[in-house]
Amino acid sequence: MAFRSLPSAGPAVIADTRRARNATLLAVSTLTIMSGAAIASSLPSIEARFQHVQNVEILSRLVLTLSAIFIAGFSPVAGFLIDRFGRKRLLVVALAMFAIAGSSGLFAGTLTGLLIGRAVLGIAVGGIMTSVTALVGDYFTGAARDRYMGLQQAFVGIGGTLFLTGGGFLAEIHWRMPFLIYGLAFLLLPAVLLFIREPQRREAAHRADADGPRPPERRTVLLLGLLLAGAIFNMVVFYMIPTQLPFFLKSMGFAAPSLAGGAIGLGQLVGVASALMFARIRLKLGVMGVFALAFGSIGTSFLLLSMAQSYGGVLVALAISGIGMGTIMPNFASAVMLLAPPHLRGSISGLLVSSIFLGQFLSPLASQPLIANGGFAAAWGLAGLAALVVAFASLAVRLGAAFLARQGGRR
Repeated sequence: MAFRSLPSAGPAVIADTRRARNATLLAVSTLTIMSGAAIASSLPSIEARFQHVQNVEILSRLVLTLSAIFIAGFSPVAGFLIDRFGRKRLLVVALAMFAIAGSSGLFAGTLTGLLIGRAVLGIAVGGIMTSVTALVGDYFTGAARDRYMGLQQAFVGIGGTLFLTGGGFLAEIHWRMPFLIYGLAFLLLPAVLLFIREPQRREAAHRADADGPRPPERRTVLLLGLLLAGAIFNMVVFYMIPTQLPFFLKSMGFAAPSLAGGAIGLGQLVGVASALMFARIRLKLGVMGVFALAFGSIGTSFLLLSMAQSYGGVLVALAISGIGMGTIMPNFASAVMLLAPPHLRGSISGLLVSSIFLGQFLSPLASQPLIANGGFAAAWGLAGLAALVVAFASLAVRLGAAFLARQGGRR
């Protein structure tokens, strides 16, 4: 990718600039998908602090997930804006908002104040994730994109491990302390200003502007719709871990916030390892094969949680869930970027981000009634069975496609 600001730069300078650019994008990625869960270990303490507030049981969980509905609402708008005006401007503004709104929980004196800060945080994360996803789509193609998206997910997992584990230990000091983590975004602003360049538009994008944007084909729209629906379902199930695990452990007699943070962090750590292998797994299994593997691991881990009787059992379940954590998100992103026309890449990135966080927002609304009526074991078990159904459906599609390809080759 050529840069307007480096017309006469030599290959070594361009390579160094690209490495700095790529490293900056990876660092920014650590702030995104699991950033809201950095305060997961503080939820029981937040509930106790505001126990006088009506409906505090659900409102305390919304402190974690309210940002998700604002991400879901703003991400399509962010996609439109970056397709029209460029990626970098929105990314810089969103990073500053992330730092200010995220750390506002250090000072908010009311539950309402906490929720307002989380809402603004959601708008910021929507801008960051949409910009970064579109930039990756602009900078990389083919196998290089798969490799980078796997590496990106690994950094998301590293960020999740640090945020969730660190958040657990900080919550032991005081429930407000995990909000300090969001101030890390201030440290990344100079790197974004220096190293992220607005990508030059590809020739296909120029032609699309000259001839008028062409709408995607009907088959492409259908496939994108299925992918977006799958992203919503994945997050409804997966996000039960940060929203409900602290309360589940407390019901088992493990009330220390650091235990919840450590368990979730272990899943993230396994996710880092599986994300680093994503490109090879994707090459061998294909899109639907990766979905079968990921949903299968998540379903299995939830069934194990439904039967867990000890903290060790919880750790085993969370470790297995990490296989899905590390492979499913780059698979969604890579598949969507493969289908997205260049001139709609920002808008479709926004829809993917919106779907992911809509699922996050819906997760406690779906799981809390199950837990209230049937207990934690029933909720984990039902979610695990649903994930396994999707895993087997994905496997059937993968095997069916392979069978048809073999039959076609014999003709």
